[in-house]
Amino acid sequence: MLQSRALVIVLILLLSTTLPEVHSKSIFERDRRDWLVIPDAIAAYIYETVNKMSPKVGQFLVDAAQTPVVVVTRNFLIRETTKLSILAEQLMEKIKNLWYTKVLGY
Repeated sequence: MLQSRALVIVLILLLSTTLPEVHSKSIFERDRRDWLVIPDAIAAYIYETVNKMSPKVGQFLVDAAQTPVVVVTRNFLIRETTKLSILAEQLMEKIKNLWYTKVLGY
């Protein structure tokens, strides 16, 4: 029983709050700042599979994914990964500038 609850919690965290958006995003889109696209795609696949097997459980997952705890957690993760993405882009730009100016002498 405890294992099934843990599995449900993991699935809930993977589910996005807006499932239709998952299909409109490209996983391999260049310059993508949203690192949660891949977990969202996995969550959408899990949801579709579960929903085919048991629509009641699928509806439960959708309802559970829209609970305040899950929404707040997901928004926090999105906000923090966006900050990390911006910092990584700035670091790459600095490294590129150093490479061109110091190493190649442009």
